[in-house]
Amino acid sequence: MNETPMRVYAEIDLDAVRENVRALRARAPRSGLMAVVKADAYGHGAVPCARAAREAGATWLATATPDEALALRAAGIEGPMLCWLFTPGGPWRQAVEADIDVSVSALWALNEVRAAAQAAGRVARVQLKADTGLGRAGCQPAEWAELVGAAVAAQAEGTVHVTGVWSHFACADEPGHPSIKLQLEAFRDMLAHAEKEGIDPEVRHIANSPATLTLPESHFDLVRPGLAIYGVSPAPEIGTPAQLGLRPAMTLKASLALVKAVPAGHGVSYGHHYVTEAGTNLALVPAGYADGLPRGASGRGPVLVGGRIHRAAGRIAMDQFVIDLGPDPAPGPVPDGGAVPVPVRAGDEAVILGDAERGEPTAEDWAQAAHTIAYEIVTRIGGRVPRVYLGG
Repeated sequence: MNETPMRVYAEIDLDAVRENVRALRARAPRSGLMAVVKADAYGHGAVPCARAAREAGATWLATATPDEALALRAAGIEGPMLCWLFTPGGPWRQAVEADIDVSVSALWALNEVRAAAQAAGRVARVQLKADTGLGRAGCQPAEWAELVGAAVAAQAEGTVHVTGVWSHFACADEPGHPSIKLQLEAFRDMLAHAEKEGIDPEVRHIANSPATLTLPESHFDLVRPGLAIYGVSPAPEIGTPAQLGLRPAMTLKASLALVKAVPAGHGVSYGHHYVTEAGTNLALVPAGYADGLPRGASGRGPVLVGGRIHRAAGRIAMDQFVIDLGPDPAPGPVPDGGAVPVPVRAGDEAVILGDAERGEPTAEDWAQAAHTIAYEIVTRIGGRVPRVYLGG
């Protein structure tokens, strides 16, 4: 790591990424694994995490946008890769020329892929997406026959090769939700129709992180985990990372900017939503919502300082927030069961999120504090937060 202390930084443990990929592969031993590295690998860094996932046996990579996929190719990352979030006029030709599988949910997209393939003089690799109930991207069952027929015709003319059929769950993070069974049935029906019409896909996939962990009947040819690769549980109902055999890859740390004593009745941060009840010590954590910490966690966001968990005192600001360390430890014996407070000074380490197994706050802790999900917590850690890679 850089010898100059950093204001705030995210440590990314690539060995944890590798361990998580292996653990997820063990959950689906008869399927390949497509590692989703969209949104800069959920805030962890797409290029290093993609390489680590490959090293651990991921057979495919996936991104949302074509720009994300093209950036991986530009970094020299090879092998099967899928991207799915195109808009009309998008960089279809560049994706075709980079040998990236593109997702098609409608006739307009198939027509743009065909044109791109003709312009590039190459066969486009296409995966047909079925809307089995999520209601986002994907072709509706009522229009599936038309899309499949057009894809078969495009294959016959030599412009495309249909490499996959896929879909996405709406509620796999809610074990037992009735939509799960209905979506699996719809996927099997739509897949059967495509195969009857002459589509022979290389891969069939619907299982995201929670389905990889809890629904073996959904594994098909590939599982497609995202968040779980980075050691974060996709849902508290499913289990903690440790219970799922995963290890968080990101630890967000800061160097305290200031520690000072204040009297009772002192307001803290904007709006004075926190006022000290007695004389106490405040510490300034130099990270805020411009770094990705949710302002909605004001008054609740946890941070580990001096061996203890403290909560954000008052509002989280753009660049900083405050924690109340409490008064200096009183002289004399510590009460039974009590902990001796560790003296805290400017420059000391504050762990904002990390691994519960080390006693650190987690992405899930911050999610609950901000009334959101852990996905949002890790992906919103901003670009001005340096990433420091371990195990690279």
